[in-house]
Amino acid sequence: MKTIRHLPLAAAFIAAITVHAEPLKVTVQLDWFAEPEHGGFYQAQAKGYFAEEGLEITLIPGGPNAFVMPKVATGKADIGQADSTSTLLQQAEGLPVIQFAAVFQDDPSGLLVNANSDIHTFADLEGKTIVARPEWAFLEFLRKKLGLNFTLVPTNFSIEPLLGDKEGILQGYYIAEPYHVVKAGGKKPRFLGSWEVDFRAYAVLVTSKRFARQHSEELKAFLRAYIKGWRDYLEGDPTGAHALMKAAHPSNTDEFMMASRQLIIDGKLVTGRDANGGPDLIGRLDPDRYAKQIAQLEELEILKKGKVTVEKAMTPQYLP
Repeated sequence: MKTIRHLPLAAAFIAAITVHAEPLKVTVQLDWFAEPEHGGFYQAQAKGYFAEEGLEITLIPGGPNAFVMPKVATGKADIGQADSTSTLLQQAEGLPVIQFAAVFQDDPSGLLVNANSDIHTFADLEGKTIVARPEWAFLEFLRKKLGLNFTLVPTNFSIEPLLGDKEGILQGYYIAEPYHVVKAGGKKPRFLGSWEVDFRAYAVLVTSKRFARQHSEELKAFLRAYIKGWRDYLEGDPTGAHALMKAAHPSNTDEFMMASRQLIIDGKLVTGRDANGGPDLIGRLDPDRYAKQIAQLEELEILKKGKVTVEKAMTPQYLP
């Protein structure tokens, strides 16, 4: 068998480059602090799935001011996690990003209400005060589609509204805030999910159009590892991912992470709650659902008609 030194000089040079090729460095901006909602990332990191695909991944935890979309659009991050609806609105403003994979088949951001309140359905929100992000598109859906009148108070990301006020109503993730409310001495709040009234946003991965053009094969490799990570996190031992999450966000506890992971599993957030749900749906995006999202936003008059199309908003081409 020939060794590199017996090959012609040019061939030896190419072989050396191949052997010692550096992994592509990819920066991922998360939307929130490292928690089980990012289980696919951290499990793929812990198990070496990204490394196996020739990728060196840096996960940057987020928070209230993560600025995911501007960072991705300007190249300060290569990939980001966001929700599909807000991304559509920013794409309409000209932000050069593309949605390329699902994190959750249904965005778990909804309304949490005090366990002692008389609010059991969306209709019961009439005349109430809601603490939420003012830019949340679902609020316009409540106003214009469901005909509800309510007072909006901007959130400061505290669970306090659910602790002392019987009428407390708070935007939040049902896989996180309820746990913290109970730990703080309150009762588990009820949850009103946006999908209950057919407003179905995804939690998604986004990248810049420039990065997608330049690194199409690497995006495919990234998703192979990411999807493998999610499946392993849900079906296998999450210890490795949780250790990394705790290192990135020390206030995480094992109890919280296991509880949140179980809610993700029980709610079929990653695998989908529809009839076609299951492990094969991990990461998938449905163009028909995007068409419906766009039509809903246009009907609410928060998205100008024709400003965004399904083809410009998302692509399934990098999914396995």
